[in-house]
Amino acid sequence: MNSFKKIIFGVAFSISMICQAQNVKVDVKQSGETFDHYWSKMVGAGRANEALRAGWLEQMEQVQEQCGFEYVRFHGLFHDDMFPIVMEKGKPVYNWQYIDDVFDRLLDMNVKPFVELAFLPSSMAAKDSKTVFWWKANITPADDTFEKWHDLVEAFTQHCVDRYGIEEVLTWYFEVWNEPNLYPLFWDGTKSQYFEMYKQSAIAVKSVDQRLKVGGPSTSNFVPDERFAGEVTNDKVSEAVFAADDINALDWKGVWIEDFLEYCEKENLPVDFVSTHPYPTDYAFNPETGKGRGLTRYVNSLKLDLEWLNETISKSAYPNAEIHLTEWNTSPSSRDAMHDRLPAAAYIVKSNLECIGLTNSLAFWTFTDIFEEKGGAASIFHGGFGMINYQGLVKPSYHAYRMLHQLGDQKIYKDDYLFVSKKSTDGKIVALAYNYPKEYENAVPAGSDKREKGTSKKLDFTLTGLKAGAHFEIEILDKDHGNIHNYWEDMGKPEPPTREQIKTMKAYANTMKMDHVKADKNGVLKVNQDLTPWSVVLIKEIN
Repeated sequence: MNSFKKIIFGVAFSISMICQAQNVKVDVKQSGETFDHYWSKMVGAGRANEALRAGWLEQMEQVQEQCGFEYVRFHGLFHDDMFPIVMEKGKPVYNWQYIDDVFDRLLDMNVKPFVELAFLPSSMAAKDSKTVFWWKANITPADDTFEKWHDLVEAFTQHCVDRYGIEEVLTWYFEVWNEPNLYPLFWDGTKSQYFEMYKQSAIAVKSVDQRLKVGGPSTSNFVPDERFAGEVTNDKVSEAVFAADDINALDWKGVWIEDFLEYCEKENLPVDFVSTHPYPTDYAFNPETGKGRGLTRYVNSLKLDLEWLNETISKSAYPNAEIHLTEWNTSPSSRDAMHDRLPAAAYIVKSNLECIGLTNSLAFWTFTDIFEEKGGAASIFHGGFGMINYQGLVKPSYHAYRMLHQLGDQKIYKDDYLFVSKKSTDGKIVALAYNYPKEYENAVPAGSDKREKGTSKKLDFTLTGLKAGAHFEIEILDKDHGNIHNYWEDMGKPEPPTREQIKTMKAYANTMKMDHVKADKNGVLKVNQDLTPWSVVLIKEIN
């Protein structure tokens, strides 16, 4: 292949226009800026009991190997179906067998638990406790809950240290509750009661070893109003949001975070990390009609939220606290069709590359559709959060994380849709390009609109300083390759698919458009390619 041969992938696409070429030159011999693969630090899952299933474990092992996830977070560690407390001779006794089983298997896969301390065992909840999800997670504290909870968390933490060793558990994180601001969805109590729950949890964890990491408040979406300023949610202050013509012009901020940091300072409590869930969405209520309005923010909202979070923490009494975004996706709905579709992949890649250096983790919610907050779904593709569906079919979101994981650890070039990296271990080059069409930037993709039409981009760059004949593999995810939902539709949407159909679909879902190119004798490689809407392209030096 000569040095300036155009790379032709032969992929059909429809476009309304093509953006002007970049015409970028990158010298790969330049020193790079070291960055962290924060996207591979953590991933989410539904609840602890689901981790006892063979399919869940198989998929967890797969995403660890292919996407590099180091931690997994899930709900319901202390739910009744994990039997953390059993009655023996009329007395409550702690029982860690189910939790041990989950943790043992995870650690054998080189995955650590990001421990979410929630929800309440029935024996600690109010007698008529409200519940959430079909599996009825208890969310209402009783008068003696906080004392009992302290003892449970302390005993659990001590057990973990005894079983796995302090050096191992020092690498874990203990997060207190899940989205307690969503009254009474996940917490049937006040803000002050949650703060007391955090206090007792933090004291309990630190009583085992002061070096163990604890944090919160694990609150939900950013908001542009004061509905969470009081002790419980006040939807009457959402009128301005409901009426706004341009929600992206509003001043969005994290929920409870400032109050949480001030409370912990006042009570002299530790905050090793701050956690929150920056979904690019909101749901405002009109106080006059009682009707709701779903809101979807623009594509840069994640970066803005993280900048606000960094500034807020830097001004607090805990400027060195880590930031862990323990849930994130295109939306917080487990029935959003976009979770199964191609645009989600471009959003994942764009968002993660643009937020390098702003957070310690951004946990995709979730790695699997073996997820039952709303119970089981009748369709194999139902808009579930997972990057892998129940039958083991990988979605475009899976490929986005698999490709991100292959990047090097040194950035040598970045623009709006091209990222070039180098591996410090062997100097090999890995580039990732993507097309998030300009006309869709005002709102993160959601719903069933495929968005296959849109602006294409011109990928035009040259790598210099390579070894003569350096061999590159080029892998393309687009509407015709690796896009399993479209393929399933073309098959007639079999429901349920036969075993043979599942095998055929698995093969398709894992097959990208591939090409191989080489640098010329002067160590120059030129790439000139149209990026179709929502496509993601991995360009990797292999020898």
